[in-house]
Amino acid sequence: MDTPFDQPSTLPYALPPFDDVRLEHFRPAFDAGIAEQRAEVEAIATDPGAPSFENTLVALERSGQLLTRVSHVFFTLSSADSTPELHDLEAEVSPLLAAHRDAITLDARLYARVDAVRSSLGERTDLTDEDRRLVERVHTEMTLAGAGLDDTGKERLTAINQELSTRTTTFERNLLEDTNDLAVHVTDEAELAGLDDGAKSAAAAAAQDRGLDGWLVTLPLYTGHPWLAALHDRGLRERIMRASLSRGRRGNAHDNREVLLRIVRLRAERAELLGFPSHAAVVTADETAGTPEAVDGLLSSLVPAAAANAEDERAVRSRTVGFDVEAWDWAYATEVLRGEQFAADSSALRPYFEADRVLHDGVFHAAGALYGLTFTERPDLHGYNAEVRVFEVRDEDGAEVGLYLLDLYTRDGKRGGAWMNPVVEQSHLLGTLPVVVNNLNVAKPAAGSPTLLIQDEVETLFHEFGHALHGLIARTTYPRFSGTNVERDFVEFPSQVNEMWVTWPSVLANYAKHHETGEPLPPELVLGLSDSAGFNEGFSTTEYLAAALLDQAWHRLSAAEAAAVTDVEAFERDALAAAGVDVAAVPPRYSSTYFAHTFSGGYDAGYYGYIWSEVLDADTVEWFREHGGLSRDAGRRFASRVLGVGGAQDPLEAYRAFRGRDAEVGPLLRRRGLE
Repeated sequence: MDTPFDQPSTLPYALPPFDDVRLEHFRPAFDAGIAEQRAEVEAIATDPGAPSFENTLVALERSGQLLTRVSHVFFTLSSADSTPELHDLEAEVSPLLAAHRDAITLDARLYARVDAVRSSLGERTDLTDEDRRLVERVHTEMTLAGAGLDDTGKERLTAINQELSTRTTTFERNLLEDTNDLAVHVTDEAELAGLDDGAKSAAAAAAQDRGLDGWLVTLPLYTGHPWLAALHDRGLRERIMRASLSRGRRGNAHDNREVLLRIVRLRAERAELLGFPSHAAVVTADETAGTPEAVDGLLSSLVPAAAANAEDERAVRSRTVGFDVEAWDWAYATEVLRGEQFAADSSALRPYFEADRVLHDGVFHAAGALYGLTFTERPDLHGYNAEVRVFEVRDEDGAEVGLYLLDLYTRDGKRGGAWMNPVVEQSHLLGTLPVVVNNLNVAKPAAGSPTLLIQDEVETLFHEFGHALHGLIARTTYPRFSGTNVERDFVEFPSQVNEMWVTWPSVLANYAKHHETGEPLPPELVLGLSDSAGFNEGFSTTEYLAAALLDQAWHRLSAAEAAAVTDVEAFERDALAAAGVDVAAVPPRYSSTYFAHTFSGGYDAGYYGYIWSEVLDADTVEWFREHGGLSRDAGRRFASRVLGVGGAQDPLEAYRAFRGRDAEVGPLLRRRGLE
């Protein structure tokens, strides 16, 4: 079958022809792409010429272009605009792709050639630093993938990887289905007291989409819900929280407990096969952290102060609202307290955060001031869903940079959370410019109603756009290093830095205007936003640390220890208690059975990376404040020394080149109130 993936797209920036893509195109394209790359790799492995950088590493980077084209489109759709049929196909092709990857990374002939090139690097004076890093990275990745194992070991490893690909796909599908099923149906409008008209409109539209009367409260990926801060009805708050906490553990067809345990056991067995004591040891060996002990050193050092702060915060909130605050009350009590202390509660702020203005006059405005970028909407170019918007990005000289796609709203076929992913990766070798997409899960209001964001959603948009900037600005020769293809515990750093512009005075003043009157955010609310920095940090740090430490607990198990765990709830309870983060009313941001980051999203044993990166982020924010803030000079330095290098340079070396020294932890401790 001819498919839209057979040749590179002829659309601007090689944007995939989404309008032409049909479900039946994917499997033939995957089969052809796998066969094509296997033939290309076979030619490399059997090349009669002596192994060289050009005939081995460069040839490997050029291989698999058809498979890359179809994979980027398929996995963009499976995460953001899926259907049951697409999920079935994902379950079908995932083990095939895992086997294909193993066939390449475990090929002894290819590994020998890469090893030979690595051994002869000293003889080559014409290679660039990026060339040399490519050799080292490929060699390291193949080694950690098991290329040095014997045939028996490789056979078992391949079987493990194929089963893991199936199990993680099942975990994600179960979570999506259970999250959809657990949406809270409300038939009495009185229960929605506290929600503004925009939120009610979104809930009504969600109910209508499913053929229901009344209102439907759909669940986000994380444990809480943005509307818990506004809802006055304590009973409804509890229903929403309990629905969220029950995902993946209800004993139904979407129960994730056995799936989760099998994933943990397989990962632990694979680590043992590779000669490591745990899966966490394998993961961190190829990250900037280096070891699980280094991760534990940072996380554990933050726990005592964070947990104590959370306990103090709960006591204050309980006094504020006049009853003992439970998990479902925390956000509401926090907003009451915030209103008393800062006059900046969410309901007062929301009318000033209209989504399109936040995007153009906030997110794009800051990127223009810092990096000289302009964003022009291209209605002639189409995304994978009618709600996806496409923007052309150019630099200050008018040169083409790439395309930015934004998929803002939640829908049943989209997984929870927010993320960025590439659709086309930039590469000088392949002559491609970047196409990146940001996905959020903002509730869509009824037609004719404005999309008003809460502060957390504004911050999320700036955060995810930081990933998009990384993908758009990086300029590398090899696709392996494109954009956000960096060590996992470094990837969140640029996106976290971009959050600083949310409340930067000139940026805030530019976008925070009333959606009806155009009036700027009142001075008392601006002051409240500024003064509230650090507010509720005991809660936010503790809920994050609980999830990060839970991720580590599951993945620091040996194969024997993993096999002995049979009760998910008991393991989670004991792990949180042992770590000192079992704080009443502060559940982990993600509990095990809906922890998509670690059991289906590629952050396994790596969820610590957010706060690991935040050490760099907090230190960088201080640098920006010391060097002119929102200025082209500051942006030019950050772009050229951090964003622009992608993964082509060791990330900590890139940071030192930018900052002039290693990062210091002090700014992070001050930001989170942990000093």
